[in-house]
Amino acid sequence: MAYNRRRIGSGYEDMAAAFLRQNNYDIIERNYYGRHGEIDIIAKEGDYLVFVEVKYRFSDKTGMPSEAVSYYKRRNIVNTAREYIYKKGISENTPIRFDVVSILDRSIKVIKNAFEVQG
Repeated sequence: MAYNRRRIGSGYEDMAAAFLRQNNYDIIERNYYGRHGEIDIIAKEGDYLVFVEVKYRFSDKTGMPSEAVSYYKRRNIVNTAREYIYKKGISENTPIRFDVVSILDRSIKVIKNAFEVQG
């Protein structure tokens, strides 16, 4: 079951990465794992280093895909992003952003600056 979920998730991450490329994002890394969790896609868009979470839902019965990015998930993404920036020696002056790619059935959209770093 876990393998199928991962395979299905990878397919939607592939779709998200292709969509981001079409929208002028340069994909740097995918599925970055750190101590606090995983970041689906790390990209550059203009001057921004962008950390992207991909969420898919077949329907909106249980809510919109972007609503599945809970406080705890956001916190883990931010902490993993901090770790990535430190490990890669990226300047703290580099502007960063957290985007969510929301896939609802066959509709896909990017929510730029979906959440902010708290503290």
